[in-house]
Amino acid sequence: MMYDINPVPKPRQTRADKWKQRECVMRYRAFADECRLKGVTVEPGDSVVFVMPMPKSWSKRKREMHNGMPHTQRPDLDNLVKALLDAVHVDDSHIWKLTAEKRWGEVGAIIIGEEA
Repeated sequence: MMYDINPVPKPRQTRADKWKQRECVMRYRAFADECRLKGVTVEPGDSVVFVMPMPKSWSKRKREMHNGMPHTQRPDLDNLVKALLDAVHVDDSHIWKLTAEKRWGEVGAIIIGEEA
């Protein structure tokens, strides 16, 4: 299942984030709300692909060259997975297996499917 949601990493939060409203925390909360609104589900054994949007400043040639290629920059894959699992599950301890990767794309998306 493909969800047109721009992937966001899980920020490290403090108690002050309940009232401080830092930009990274507000972006994560909006991401979590959108995941719940669109009914995103992740089950044990699923395969998750985070499609990271390419910067608008890149040339057409560079965009064509990177489209679909592995994303090797920040944010880290583990922070993206943590953000997704925390957004869709109150307790994600039942997830014992998950395959994840991140790739470049024209627009941000999250693709979740059963692992082959």
